[in-house]
Amino acid sequence: MARFWTIPIFGIATVYFTVDALFSAVTGPIAAWLSKKRLLERVRRWVTSLGPDQSFALFAVPVVILEPAKPLSAYTGHFLPGAIVFIAAEVLKLTVVERLFHLSKKKLLSIPLFAWGYGYWRRMMDYLESTAAWRTSRRMLSEALELIGNLKSRLQSQFRSAGARRLK
Repeated sequence: MARFWTIPIFGIATVYFTVDALFSAVTGPIAAWLSKKRLLERVRRWVTSLGPDQSFALFAVPVVILEPAKPLSAYTGHFLPGAIVFIAAEVLKLTVVERLFHLSKKKLLSIPLFAWGYGYWRRMMDYLESTAAWRTSRRMLSEALELIGNLKSRLQSQFRSAGARRLK
């Protein structure tokens, strides 16, 4: 009977981690940008001064608050508000959690259960990233982002040339 549940659970986990990874393509640059802001220097110093247990508690807060918002967003009864809640929760969670993990990684990995969970998650992600479906989705995302960038460049050049014509 346990084998019966393996495939659906693996399928759900694959979809979940794929969505997280796709959103990470957006949140990664946001987290990098935030890490360079002087305004957050005091917060950064405070986070890095915490011990392992406090770091874990701080790391868990956005996960505990924002993770349930994603499946609950399906129960709004309306597509657009549900999608907005899902996207906002995902972007906030990934941005905050990624930044906190980066700042506290050594301390978090000093907690044996966290280190075990992270190792398990890393092995699952390594396997998932080695699949053809993953590579295809990453390629499609990359192509879509390149297409958007090209469209943005063309629109900007058209607006510049239209503005220059008006000035003449």
